[in-house]
Amino acid sequence: MACRWTNDLTLADSTPEAAFWNRRQIMAGLAGAGLAAALGSPARAEEGLEPNSWEEVTSYCNFYEFGTGKGDPSKYADRMTTKPWSVKIDGLVDRPGDYSIEQILGAMTLEERIYRFRCVEAWSMVVPWQGFELADLLNMAGVQDGAKYVGFETLYRPSEMPGTAYKVLDWPYREGLRLDEAMHPLTIMATGIFRKPLPNQNGAPLRLVVPWKYGFKSIKSVVRITLTDQEPPASWNMANPREYGFYSNVNPNVSHPRWSQASERRIGGGLFARRQPTLMFNGYEDEVAVLYKGMDLGENF
Repeated sequence: MACRWTNDLTLADSTPEAAFWNRRQIMAGLAGAGLAAALGSPARAEEGLEPNSWEEVTSYCNFYEFGTGKGDPSKYADRMTTKPWSVKIDGLVDRPGDYSIEQILGAMTLEERIYRFRCVEAWSMVVPWQGFELADLLNMAGVQDGAKYVGFETLYRPSEMPGTAYKVLDWPYREGLRLDEAMHPLTIMATGIFRKPLPNQNGAPLRLVVPWKYGFKSIKSVVRITLTDQEPPASWNMANPREYGFYSNVNPNVSHPRWSQASERRIGGGLFARRQPTLMFNGYEDEVAVLYKGMDLGENF
């Protein structure tokens, strides 16, 4: 597995469980992947950043198909059957079809990505993901010239998902990206965390991760990907477009109608921990700001 550093995060920023991945091992892995020379010196850890634990990442999350409480997914998501699993890729692609998870993984190169994760609810954590670039999967299916957007759909199986009995959202859960966002090298399909397969509550066996957007854009347990020339439906945007825009980029300058996004609460910092400033594009401004050049990010939130 290749390992790629992102910005100033290290494995120590994510979890004590990763402590055995020492600097020598990591740099050796980078060299083996041909990345060490390009990246230069080891990434700098953020001063004072406390690590997240496996327990925090897997027990404090949103997956409304299993309930609206933060602990509900870890209590009930084991009901979800993840084998067999396939992803329908359709729309403006050369090779539409139902791709098994085994077929997908057999064609992909897995990498380590250590990303900040910022929820629209103004809490955050750091997660070491494993996965592959979404662009590689889309290229496998063959993106046609007319495609401008990518739509995603989560598994909808009421018999295994007690939260779907409540009309919190219009099920199944749906999300979307502009094609250039989807093809950006930071955008991945995650298959694991902490070098272990994704737990069900974190979106097993395959979820989207877009680190510069609020967490609800990183749709879980994906069963369908559609290439289209029209902006696809996105569940929270459909439910309340005043509060949840299609883009949903992390932006400290654009408040949610009910709370400020200028700061965030780091999970694991304790009840009375000092809030930390929210970073533009969640700290990935240098990499992704060009995607929105000339756009009014207050209007296109």
